[in-house]
Amino acid sequence: MLIEGRDIVVTIEGRPILEGESVLCAPGKMTALTGPSGSGKTTLLHALGLLVPVAGGTVVAGGVDVTRHSAGRRRRFWRDHAAFVLQDYGVIDDESVAFNVTMSSQTPRRRDANARLTSSLHATGLAARRDEPASHLSGGEKQRLSLARAIYREASVLFVDEPTASLDAANRHAVVELFADFARGGATVIVASHDDEMIEACDVRHEMMTREVVPMSQAVKEEG
Repeated sequence: MLIEGRDIVVTIEGRPILEGESVLCAPGKMTALTGPSGSGKTTLLHALGLLVPVAGGTVVAGGVDVTRHSAGRRRRFWRDHAAFVLQDYGVIDDESVAFNVTMSSQTPRRRDANARLTSSLHATGLAARRDEPASHLSGGEKQRLSLARAIYREASVLFVDEPTASLDAANRHAVVELFADFARGGATVIVASHDDEMIEACDVRHEMMTREVVPMSQAVKEEG
């Protein structure tokens, strides 16, 4: 799914965070949103993923203007097309690895769904951890678990925020390769990152300029 931001403007409490930012993110490619801390990488990622409202400009997904989608239509977009890999992993520690992939306590009854679960765990190296609590996983494994969820859901767009920030070199390389494989499978992968290895693996680099950092207490968590 082609994702496009056209002249995106985001303000928080009257402060401009993004001012006329434009980016094109194509299917089958990884697009890196790069720049120094405070440049708005995370804000742009969230705007493209419909997680924060835009004050100006247009977000287009698959040729459809989704900028002013209602809450219900945003939820359908997330359910039918998008997956997110955020810095907090989005993992429920007390639940099993399988639960975190399917978001259900029941083993999928449909043969194709159960096959997708097995395939997604194999693809991310977590097949042997299927029934373990997610709390047993390392940081790198939790990143892979978030990606397994996207593979299971057959998401066409993956929004990724600083996926390698807290990983060691070995886990960083493994996670980067998994995202690259997901893009090569036809998905649109959009990554906000300052990690050189992650950026080098991307097909497109969108460089952002430094802007004023918004305090962490405000609505959007900005880097830095």
